Amino acid sequence: MEKISSFADLQKLREDLVSGRKLLENGEPSPGAVRIRVHMGTSGIASGATEIYNFFVTELEKRNIQGYVIRTGDLGYSFAEPTIEVTRSGSEPVVFGNVDRFKADEIIEKYIKNGELVDGIIPVNYQSVSI
Repeated sequence: MEKISSFADLQKLREDLVSGRKLLENGEPSPGAVRIRVHMGTSGIASGATEIYNFFVTELEKRNIQGYVIRTGDLGYSFAEPTIEVTRSGSEPVVFGNVDRFKADEIIEKYIKNGELVDGIIPVNYQSVSI
């Protein structure tokens, strides 16, 4: 977590949080954007999810990809941690398991940029709930 040392830092943090909530309320990323949920339950953190979260935040900005990286709780795939859920605009979410930095880079280059599916997809055993 970043250290807040000024009022401007606090305002920026608030804006980031508010924009993340709007994304969750809508349930769908804005057109052209991608939403990446990094599952950070206990087993996810122990397996390296924090490093994967930081990698996605850095790389999306570096590669000028419009999107949101969100920390979320355990999805129930402890055997495949760290796991992420990627939702491209207009597409159903895809869950990837055993994500390391190499796999995260491949997901960005192939799936997020070009829509090509890559190895590591976990079959979904739940339904998304829209409110």
